[in-house]
Amino acid sequence: MKYLPGQTHQLPGGRLHLATYEAQHFYFEVADTVATIILNRPERKNPLTFESYAELRDLFRALAYADDVKAIVISGAGENFCSGGDVHEIIGPLTQLDMPGLLSFTRMTGDLVKAMRACPQPIIAAIDGVCAGAGAILALSSDVRFGTARSKTAFLFTRVGLAGCDMGACSILPRLIGQGRASDLLYSGRSMSGEEGERWGFFNRLSSPDDVLSDARQYAKNLAEGPTFAHAMTKKMLQQEWNMGVDEAIEAEAQAQAICMMTNDFHRAYHAFVAKQKPVFEGD
Repeated sequence: MKYLPGQTHQLPGGRLHLATYEAQHFYFEVADTVATIILNRPERKNPLTFESYAELRDLFRALAYADDVKAIVISGAGENFCSGGDVHEIIGPLTQLDMPGLLSFTRMTGDLVKAMRACPQPIIAAIDGVCAGAGAILALSSDVRFGTARSKTAFLFTRVGLAGCDMGACSILPRLIGQGRASDLLYSGRSMSGEEGERWGFFNRLSSPDDVLSDARQYAKNLAEGPTFAHAMTKKMLQQEWNMGVDEAIEAEAQAQAICMMTNDFHRAYHAFVAKQKPVFEGD
């Protein structure tokens, strides 16, 4: 990672202050405790490269320790979200690698998804236009997705002779839209329209192309003003309970909620309610 001059990014206890982080392969900023990541190669529909994959992975890992970031928005520059792996900078070189090299790459791309899911802050994807291949996985790995009517989401791995089981797609997508619908998209590699995506539950809502990023940022800002410790707990439980039975999930949630009841935010909410005021959460 590269930081602007100065040491203000390093906080005691291993915490980080990422307002000074200078991204090398995409646009990044922190404003009002909301981090915004913009894939910024609009002339190519914002494809990913070996370097941008790795930097995104490392950034999401660092965000887990960022005290100044309470929610995250990811989007693409121009009129598209992300066209997936760059044909010339990734796909071509992959045809020249041996098996250990290929496995190193596929594990690295999977590590990006793991970093996004382990990142405690809610991630909101603002998706316009093309959202394909690894770009569709970035959207899938986010917590909330805002799309547009012209969004075209395609898990097109079979179109290039690969399996649909890429970066966790066969695990995450069926949980989001159902086994049959996921099977359709992963076998065929076809594009899912914005309206279809909203109807199926892939998109939480549709916005106009001019408003999708601002709507996602406003949503993120609202979350950032909420009980962020509790949001992180919600995200953790949403993921952990995939592998639990109902009884185990109920017990895990009992423990999680008891922990949240020890937070200052819980007490602030009670006292604000008694005083007929809006609580001001501080995330502790």
